[in-house]
Amino acid sequence: MKNKFFLLIFYIIFFFNSNLLTDENNKTLQVGLLAPLSGPYSEIGNSLLYSLQLALEEINDNKVTIVPRDSGFNNKDKLDLAVKDMRASGVKTIIGPTTFEEFDHIKKYSDLIFISPSNINPEFSNNIISIGVSLESQLNALIKFIKKQKKTRTIVMYPKNQYVDLVEKKLNNLNLKNVKKFTYSPNPEILTGEIEILTNYSQRKKNLELRKKMFEDKEDDQSIKELERLDQLYTLGNVNFDSVIIIDFGSNLKSVLTSLVYTDVNQDKVLFTTINQWFDESIFYENTIQDLYYPSVNYKEFKKYNDKYFKKFKKYPNEITILAYDALGLIYYAWKKNGKISSINDFSFKNKIKGKIGTFSFKDGKVTQELDIYKTDKKKFIKF
Repeated sequence: MKNKFFLLIFYIIFFFNSNLLTDENNKTLQVGLLAPLSGPYSEIGNSLLYSLQLALEEINDNKVTIVPRDSGFNNKDKLDLAVKDMRASGVKTIIGPTTFEEFDHIKKYSDLIFISPSNINPEFSNNIISIGVSLESQLNALIKFIKKQKKTRTIVMYPKNQYVDLVEKKLNNLNLKNVKKFTYSPNPEILTGEIEILTNYSQRKKNLELRKKMFEDKEDDQSIKELERLDQLYTLGNVNFDSVIIIDFGSNLKSVLTSLVYTDVNQDKVLFTTINQWFDESIFYENTIQDLYYPSVNYKEFKKYNDKYFKKFKKYPNEITILAYDALGLIYYAWKKNGKISSINDFSFKNKIKGKIGTFSFKDGKVTQELDIYKTDKKKFIKF
């Protein structure tokens, strides 16, 4: 039996307060928060700050303090001012920035460590660690799930938008086997025609009409029954894939699902999957697909976190904030384990780390999450 030692950050965190890996002479831990506390995204920034307040309460260690600074939005001067101010205050480890676009700008602060909730580049990069729920982690979870369902002909579908090159790069890096790629237009009017080509819709409709003609003039019981069966169909013949992964969200995702159903893709034979929906309840009212599966963070912990946040602040948090909650626990554990945090290598843990969103793995400079597979059923999120 494999002995996998899981370091349960948020469940044993209280034990750290007593005598685990600690030193009575430990200095205080100051953790910076670099977030848009003003401007168009201030709601996200302040939600991140509230999340860290909850994490601090659970840590319950008066040696830990949060130093928040406003990074603004798309404002390099404000970003620089915030980072320099935190550094002058003695901060060595910072939660943020929230967007990948700011990474290049903060690399120059090589004496600081940044833990970002971004999911674009899930790895140790210079002085930055990204812990967001990455596309790589989601695809790995889905491919594993699809294999368990004994599906062998998978198509990964994604839109031709500003992220197409990034998605293709990540797909190529994963070196997925027995997987084909299909790109489509974000325009629903064009999309339907593209899906018709993918599913060989016109030919399958012709197949049905030709088959019907074979029995139209026959009066024997067998022919009549066959014609009655054919009259219940829209097309005849299978598509050349048995599973799909749709990398899309919201109304665009619904358009793709609608087009697949319109072209008569058999839901009993084809497995429909998509990427993380963050338990968006609007999907309950998407009746196009009976069974839609997707990888996500741990639902029970996500719901507990949301309820706890609502109880304290009388509103629900932005989804990204649970990553900040985990980030603080991660920083606290590294600090307790090493007695200090002096470099990014202090986060190179040999063992897996369990946080609110799931289980982290830090290996070969990459950050991955072990995600669960969910589907919706009767207005509930069901873990597969």
